[in-house]
Amino acid sequence: MMEWTDRHCRFFHRLMTHRALLYTEMLTTGAILHGDRARLLGFDAAEHPVALQLGGHDPKALAECARIGEAFGYDEINLNVGCPSDRVQEGRFGACLMNEPGLVAEGVAAMKAAVKIPVTVKCRIGVDDQDPQQALFGFAAAVKAAGTDALIVHARKAWLKGLSPRENREVPPLDYAIVHRLKAAHPDLDIIINGGITTVEQAQAQLAHVDGVMMGRAAYQEPWRLLNVDPLLFGEAAPFATAQEVALALMPYIEAEMVKGVRLNSITRHVLGLFRAVPGARAFRRHLATESVKPGAGPAIMADALARMLDSAKDLSNIAA
Repeated sequence: MMEWTDRHCRFFHRLMTHRALLYTEMLTTGAILHGDRARLLGFDAAEHPVALQLGGHDPKALAECARIGEAFGYDEINLNVGCPSDRVQEGRFGACLMNEPGLVAEGVAAMKAAVKIPVTVKCRIGVDDQDPQQALFGFAAAVKAAGTDALIVHARKAWLKGLSPRENREVPPLDYAIVHRLKAAHPDLDIIINGGITTVEQAQAQLAHVDGVMMGRAAYQEPWRLLNVDPLLFGEAAPFATAQEVALALMPYIEAEMVKGVRLNSITRHVLGLFRAVPGARAFRRHLATESVKPGAGPAIMADALARMLDSAKDLSNIAA
């Protein structure tokens, strides 16, 4: 979820669920070691629990970045061994590391020795011509022996050549059964499933077979679904009853961030799907998308977008009547 699940996105998502574990976008070890750490790693305390996702291959660099992440207050360190993009492969991290389980295990062991918080790994079921049964089970055994606290499995292969990152999220067939078999083979290791799960109800069904479910693009594109997480999965009330209440609750954050110099669009770009499929949603999206990028755009744009949505919904209701 590079360039998607930034701190503004995570604050927004936290308004809809107290219990879900949130993940940062993948950050490379090089960026953390040599970049602006405050900008890259800073987050609002309201985001807890939140995990830092790393991209890298060098055990020493991973250990140092894990220490830095722990010092910043993250609740978990996650190593991404699932991203198939060309840029990631060139840096020798992401899904190409499925070919080097021993090196990944060294990285996990180094991070475990460096921090007290959980260290987890996200992977695919295999890459290219690998036999998933051998690749996934061998990879899982290696990182488990190294001490990983959980394994998050995107239940598709990744084709490192011939498919774009987008196609790698859609073309290789999903194989939930192999992830279920992996859990059965490792009852003492937390196994989280990922890939193609678009509703909280689907996630609930998966919990009969695995320990957890990761939702990525579905949660981003239709964030209102997160309002179902706490009631359905944890038996607790959602923080707010409606998406409209969530939008209103985001307003103080928008105002505070804009005082710091943050552009309105940096926050509202994550909100466009909040009312997806709701009457008036198109008016809401259009107003935010067109007005929030203009010079001088302020918090009133969000309030205007909500008003336009409600007006549009009333018009549609009158037409239907």
